[in-house]
Amino acid sequence: MASTKKHLIIVESPSKAKTIGKFLGSRYKVIASAGHVRDLPKSRMGVDFENVYEPEYINVRGKGDVIKAIRSEAKKADKIYLATDPDREGEAIAWHICAILGINPAEAKRIEFHEITKSGVKAGLESCRPIDINLVDAQQGRRVMDRIVGYSISPVLWKKVQRGLSAGRVQSSALKMICDREQEINAFVPEEYWNISADLTKNGQSASAEKKSKFNAKLAEKNGEKINLSNQAESDAILKALEGAEYKVTSVEEKQRKRNPYAPYTTSTLQQDASVKLGFASRKTMSIAQRLYEGVDVKGHGTIGLVSYIRTDSVRISDEADSACKAYIAEHFGNDHIGNTKFVNKNKGTQDAHEAIRPADVMLTPDAVAASLGPDEYKLYKLIWSRFVASRMQSAVIDTVSASIDANGYTFKASGSHVSYEGFLMVYSDDNKEDKSKALPELKEGEALKLLKLSGEQKFTEPPARFTEASLIKELEENGIGRPSTYAPIVSNLTDKRYIKKVGKSIGSTKLGDKVIYDIMVPYFKEVVDAGFTAQMESELDKVEEGNYNWKKVVDECYSGYLKKEIETAMAELEKAELEPVLTGEVCPECGKPLAIKQSRFGEFIACTAYPQCRYTKAIVQTVGVKCPQCGSDIIMRKSRKGKVFYGCSGFPKCNQVFWDRPVEEKCPDCGSLLTVKGKKLVCSNAECKFSKANEE
Repeated sequence: MASTKKHLIIVESPSKAKTIGKFLGSRYKVIASAGHVRDLPKSRMGVDFENVYEPEYINVRGKGDVIKAIRSEAKKADKIYLATDPDREGEAIAWHICAILGINPAEAKRIEFHEITKSGVKAGLESCRPIDINLVDAQQGRRVMDRIVGYSISPVLWKKVQRGLSAGRVQSSALKMICDREQEINAFVPEEYWNISADLTKNGQSASAEKKSKFNAKLAEKNGEKINLSNQAESDAILKALEGAEYKVTSVEEKQRKRNPYAPYTTSTLQQDASVKLGFASRKTMSIAQRLYEGVDVKGHGTIGLVSYIRTDSVRISDEADSACKAYIAEHFGNDHIGNTKFVNKNKGTQDAHEAIRPADVMLTPDAVAASLGPDEYKLYKLIWSRFVASRMQSAVIDTVSASIDANGYTFKASGSHVSYEGFLMVYSDDNKEDKSKALPELKEGEALKLLKLSGEQKFTEPPARFTEASLIKELEENGIGRPSTYAPIVSNLTDKRYIKKVGKSIGSTKLGDKVIYDIMVPYFKEVVDAGFTAQMESELDKVEEGNYNWKKVVDECYSGYLKKEIETAMAELEKAELEPVLTGEVCPECGKPLAIKQSRFGEFIACTAYPQCRYTKAIVQTVGVKCPQCGSDIIMRKSRKGKVFYGCSGFPKCNQVFWDRPVEEKCPDCGSLLTVKGKKLVCSNAECKFSKANEE
């Protein structure tokens, strides 16, 4: 009688299990671990310092049923394949599954799926290997080091700032960057400067022709020396000197420049581009990308993964994917549009095990799968598909023209550009302002021009820009801090801890974040927040992954080398010193003592510094700049008992006006109610009115 045993494949995610299961016959059973099954305990350090930093793993709380199911299915199987994600974290999860099933990691059947397609799954099954213990050790090194840093420094924060705070290795470096930038902005002193520009046109034309040939030129030099104007008096003096001047073209230079296509996406560049182009937070980008990788039900194709593995820092593309893309370009654009740009990984520490992020099947265009995707899934897939196809196309060609114009010895400069050959821009645009067509009329050397307007404009130097989520990720990557899997949680974790806040689309530090960095981390744990140290540790973990370094040595160099001493010093010195509270500048109405910002598990509030003698408190009110339509009081942001944000009248309980979406000052043209922000639309707050329009904020 034939055996009824099956081949068991264990993956991480249930949706991935569902997709893979549809590619395989009844001989295979695919189940999910739903992430880690073993980890360090949450209630204690979980690292045995006496036994060379040996981690004390336990089964993850709440995973009992999952572990029981894995063991049950394993007993029924004649072969067990471990198909967790193809990275350090996935390798570690597979190793932990070996531990709960009693499988020798050296004899395990480890398989990798770099794309969840029928061919990708088949290729994975044909390429079994043992557990890569170097990958596991790299993950263990990171996990243990982060645990030691977090669980060692957190008690210091609890003792001297407030309970519930924590400090992570990578997050502390990121937070210091944000706090330092905020300090630069606050310390910035703007400097005045002036620009002089001339609106010019060609001579001897009709009024309509003059308007068409009008262009702007900016004052640049006098007698070959650069002009810098620092005040109005200097500007006015030049304007006076130019009265009645004749404007003549002294030189015209025409050039061509190429705009090369971008490399296909890495995790970092995808998060940056999705932030800039789509307004997606990095966590949202990765969540959507994960769904596209794990599988989507596409009409006519079944459930398939639409993109390759999404955690990568490599721009490499397989020969097969490269050939398929070039065949698509030849068919839809022509052979002459196929490019040959060579892309190389810029960072020395790049892990080249995975390809860049690309469509699993380039023939599945965004329009072909649009009906099967949600709006945000479609936008992200289109971005990935377009960037990949563009990377295999010809460079764009930009025609440029620069003109110098003389007026009484003063030189004005004007420039124009025109895209003469779109190349890769046919499928992907980076919205580069330099590439926008900015036409100059046809000018000739020696040609006299007509002045339409001459003006001086006061300007001030700008402070450094706050980080956006995209620019922070770029900064972290350029400094070698973190890895593809760690970028997305950084901003959300710092926000959840109330160390940073959103300022429009930018990120700023809070008083709490500044206090943690400048009162605790910089004075006592300077190595932990040092970007160079954090990058060095990432580099050493990469060496562990390559088999060239011992992970316990990495941990020991950090802990015994300096962290243990820093912790002891911090605890001893902070025992003697009381940290200054974060004052609001107000005084208590009950006792006259200063008021300070305090923290609770429900968020920030204001309290008297004389506590416990004085128990005065008040909520921190965040207005939205809109008056209540019922009573004229301020509308403020509030939270329900379950933590849901809503907007209500500050006159409550006398006035019970409430909005579940943020109201704006604009009123509905149909019924007169306030409009509210809902995604990218402004929607009438009156539930019976269906008016909506695009939000142009």
